[in-house]
Order: sequence, then structure tokens, then C-alpha cells
Amino acid sequence: MVFLFALVACSGASSNGETQTAPAASAEVKESDSQQDGSSETTSDAPQKTETSEADKQETTEKASEPETGGTKTLVVYFSATGTTKGVAEQIASVTGADIYEITAAQTYTADDLNWNDSESRTTKEQNDKSVRPAIGSDTTSLDDYSVIFIGYPIWWGEEPRIMDTFVESYDFSGKTVIPFCTSGGSGIGSSGTNLEANAGSGNWLEGKRLSGSSDIAGWVDGLGL
Repeated sequence: MVFLFALVACSGASSNGETQTAPAASAEVKESDSQQDGSSETTSDAPQKTETSEADKQETTEKASEPETGGTKTLVVYFSATGTTKGVAEQIASVTGADIYEITAAQTYTADDLNWNDSESRTTKEQNDKSVRPAIGSDTTSLDDYSVIFIGYPIWWGEEPRIMDTFVESYDFSGKTVIPFCTSGGSGIGSSGTNLEANAGSGNWLEGKRLSGSSDIAGWVDGLGL
């Protein structure tokens, strides 16, 4: 009987132990599930952050690879009061396959305005005052598509017409190669090209040249090495 009592007591103790360990095992399972959920949320966030980062890198790379000039075409810009410079500009455009843009004055220059013998003529007064900026009447243009720009004008009183200063100060020539050219009755290009370069404040300006309708324009263009 003593033996049977001891056996029953051991069996009861073993049963109580199993009952006590079951809740602990259940608690471990629940904690493990909770950690898995948390891990799942963290994992789902990671690819989103990585994708955003990669997109940012791609956008930055694309911006860095964009050219500054935005184009490779050639443009001939000219101002012509009597038609002489227009003829030369059209020859340059024909030789280079360039687009052409004419600068016109908001107030057209008359024959009296162009009278250099008259100290009171419009052009005499304008050329004697370097601060004058005659208004341009032609529509504005965009230089974005161009990498090479020829700029032509007549020589007035040894310099560029003041309306040319109006033009170059109105545009950004950054990343452009700019070649001035002029027409005149006998004067050379003088300081007009460097004046325009200074007033523009941007662009790679090459040395300019005086041209006429009988000039070897194709040879001159070839010699520029563009």
C-alpha cells in the first residue's frame, strides 16, 4: 500500500507539471508570431526605400548627362538698315545650312536717321551715347537649339549699332560659339566684336570679320574650324 501511494503521488506531480508548462509554450508561440509580423513590416519597408533611392539616383544621373547648350544647329542673326548686311547674312546661312533671324527696330530707321553728316540725326546721337538701347521690333527668338551663332550688322561711326547691344544683352550665350561679322563702306570690324562680347557677358566669341557680297564666305567659314 505504501508503494501504491507513492506511485499515485508521482503520477499527480507529473500531471501538474505538464499543466504548468503548457501556457508557457503557448506564450512563446504568440511572441514568435508577433516578431514575425514585425519582421514582415520591416522587410516590406526596405524595398520601398531602396526603390526611391534608386529612382533618385537615376534622376540625378539623367540631369547630369544633359548637355548645357541644348542643341547643335547654327543660327545667323543680323540687323540690316539698307539691305547690305542682309545679303551677306543670307549667303552665310546658305553656306552653313543655318537658320536665320532678322533683328528689326521697333522704330524703323529712315534715310534722314542714317545721315552721318547730320550731327542731329538719330543714328549720330545714338552712336555718341554708349548707353542708348534702341527697342527691337521683331519677335523674340530662342537660342536653345543652337551651338553656333553668327551675328551680323553694319558699322556705324566705327562701331556696332546700339540696337545690337540691345540684342546681345537680352540673351544668354552660355555654351554657344559666337562669330560676329560686319559690313561697311570701308571701315573694318574694329572693336565692335569685343564690345558685343563684353555686353553679352557669356559665350565663346571668335574674332569677327568685315564681309561684302563678293567675299569668299565659304572659305571664311571653312577657316573657322567649326
